[in-house]
Amino acid sequence: MQQAIAVLDSGVGGLTVVKEVMRQLPHEKVIYFGDTARSPYGPRPPIEVRHFTRQIVDYLLQFNPKMIVIACNTATAVAIEDIRARVSIPVVGVISPGARAAIKMTRSGMIGVIGTDGTIRSQAYESALKQISPDIQVYSEACPLLAPFVERGLFSTESAHTIVEQSLNSLKEKPIDCLILGCTHYPFLMDSISRVMGPEVNLISSAEETARDISTILSQRGMQSQSYEMPIHQFFCSGAPPVFRQIAESWLKEYIPFMPVVWQVPTII
Repeated sequence: MQQAIAVLDSGVGGLTVVKEVMRQLPHEKVIYFGDTARSPYGPRPPIEVRHFTRQIVDYLLQFNPKMIVIACNTATAVAIEDIRARVSIPVVGVISPGARAAIKMTRSGMIGVIGTDGTIRSQAYESALKQISPDIQVYSEACPLLAPFVERGLFSTESAHTIVEQSLNSLKEKPIDCLILGCTHYPFLMDSISRVMGPEVNLISSAEETARDISTILSQRGMQSQSYEMPIHQFFCSGAPPVFRQIAESWLKEYIPFMPVVWQVPTII
């Protein structure tokens, strides 16, 4: 049986990473878990996010994955080292890849970061950016309304643009040339964010760089899939399967030739 890459998120946001993994690594199987019953993670205390992340990882380990991808910025910020200490397989997060992508892109050294309350409060992006380039100027803004809006499947509506405009109002005035989308839900709102911030601000999603990290680790460790058949991916969520299915099909249909199978998994408490 083909070993899978296990991807987890607080909800549907990690599908943005899955989409890029499927594009770059089309022969790798993905098992995805979205904790839709307990989303969003941003307002929750770090100890609770770590607890939830452990539970999901324990659930995913039954499938014997070869790698775990924490495709949630909040969980990456507060739980990745804990998970790395608990498992023997590679664990990849989304913050370091996003920071590297922004460093490559910026010309002025002025970088904006938007994320959940938990991610911004952790200062994980500022730390990752300054570790690479200490002179970088970072402007951070918590946008707690955006991820719940995506979870409800409303990211293509005009209301989404209004919420984005309200959330980014103060950041528009900052002298940034790059904006890190520090929540994997935010690429669903890419068009609205781009309209608000203007063409002079490059938007950075960690998904592409994270997929490159995954590819590099698999290659270095000789863990790439040897199958030339298209894999059968698996999707799990902890609540509201119809909404999850609708969003997953809408986002991934260009990259997968089948209808995602979503199981109703009992909420893990």
